[in-house]
Amino acid sequence: MPSLNLPFTRLTMRRRYESWFLRFGLADGSGAWWLRYLLTSPGRPRSGSASPTAPCQVWATWFPREGVPESFIQEFPLDALKLHTEAEIPILEIGPNSIDEDGCCGAIEARGKKIAWDLRYQSTFRATISNKGWIGFSRTPHSDAVFSGEIIFGDRVFRGERIGFGVQGHNCGFRHRHFWTWMHAVFPQSDGSLSTFEALVYEMPFGLVFRKAVLWHRGQATFFRKLRESRRERQTMQWNFVAKSHAGTTELNIDGSGSVHRLPYTKTDCSGTFEVANNSRARATLTLRLGDRSHELSTADGAVLEIAGDYHP
Repeated sequence: MPSLNLPFTRLTMRRRYESWFLRFGLADGSGAWWLRYLLTSPGRPRSGSASPTAPCQVWATWFPREGVPESFIQEFPLDALKLHTEAEIPILEIGPNSIDEDGCCGAIEARGKKIAWDLRYQSTFRATISNKGWIGFSRTPHSDAVFSGEIIFGDRVFRGERIGFGVQGHNCGFRHRHFWTWMHAVFPQSDGSLSTFEALVYEMPFGLVFRKAVLWHRGQATFFRKLRESRRERQTMQWNFVAKSHAGTTELNIDGSGSVHRLPYTKTDCSGTFEVANNSRARATLTLRLGDRSHELSTADGAVLEIAGDYHP
């Protein structure tokens, strides 16, 4: 089966972003990590730009159970980058940082802090959420991911055979959308399996809006293409909607208030930045009505909610 992690970007591209990311909550409940490997317009000259960030970056964001989130971003020059367009290992290298189909490692230093990780992940479900040609794509190579390995964060060490649970994603685009809302939630089940729910809404050309969600539950995938949003608030990080499919309906309420982290993202034409809000320890409640079954899935901190731009559903 073709990899959903293979890179799309060519080094000559003057306007394009591509990122590989991981979000997982630690099994001990102490917090969550967001790791991101990012390429931005590698073929565009940086001199004289309004936002002269390096074309290669590695991000590590820590969302503690108690305290405020912290981001650590190290930039790398283009000659530190290696891309492999075939199913080789690793798929991407940025200096000492790399990612492949089922694992990644990293070593960055930023703001006086050293962070290193060596992680493996496995899952039973993957999906392509969006694939719109030149506009870009959003893929989820590992939706119900179980992580193992270690993270060294200053003098703290997180280590385990099941260190956490979450998602590994891969997205790409000619430019960032003017607005988007994305969420992913993990719901551990009593039999040890993981159910997940992912939803994405974003601006399309000609005033259109892309809307799609996917549920992975009891070994079965259900896609929802009809989403009716009732609430979407970027400042308070609230998102509510009802989604329908041939199999039934689902109602999502996700609360991303609390551990909200707001970061500037660089525009792909390097003309400036814009704000993206992320909470990787969000609360989510999912009410399922599929066929003759009706039940509820919930998590106190196992979801991520990300919102950029403003629009009214």
